[in-house]
Amino acid sequence: MLFAVTMREVAHGWTAKLFGDRTAELLGRLSLNPLKHLDLIGTVLVPGLLLTLPSVPVFGWARPVPVATGALKNPRIATLAVAAAGPLANILMALFWCAVLAIIVHVPHGRVGPRWISFMAQAGIRANIYVGYLNLLPIPPLDGGRALLGFLPNRLALAIQKIEPVGLLFALLILVTAASQQFGMSVVFKPAYTAVTSLVDLAIPSAVLKK
Repeated sequence: MLFAVTMREVAHGWTAKLFGDRTAELLGRLSLNPLKHLDLIGTVLVPGLLLTLPSVPVFGWARPVPVATGALKNPRIATLAVAAAGPLANILMALFWCAVLAIIVHVPHGRVGPRWISFMAQAGIRANIYVGYLNLLPIPPLDGGRALLGFLPNRLALAIQKIEPVGLLFALLILVTAASQQFGMSVVFKPAYTAVTSLVDLAIPSAVLKK
């Protein structure tokens, strides 16, 4: 989870830099050091609490990388690109952990690394898919919400942007309530669970699992 939220924020910052905004770079937020992105609530407390709840995907966030919209070239396109950078980073990280898991599985017996690496790879796949998927919800300040603002007329975008201070709480409410069977977990999270299963099957062929 720590790697998942750190990489996505760095991806936001690098993409903003490509479009002319150096705010994240000047604040030292383009670092891969997780401590520079740590958020006590989003990186520690919320994931820790979700781990205690059955059938709820672990979700968290880092301190958002600041983006000066006024400094961006082609602000509307740049806003969409910066928003898309987060989920893309999570997809790439999930594929990375998929490759790690595949290597561990296919290394001849006796030369395999510690088992915790295999568990960490599987957790890395799940964390990145869940974080990337849930951030697609069209709720500011999630990436889906920021992308939505880039499509809307200015007046409507400003109106929706007002929910940003409570957007994360709203997203958590959706996450926790939808995860109960009464609220149709399979409908809300089926794409994420399907993606996780597909990646694990890609890394660990079913023939290997049957042995």
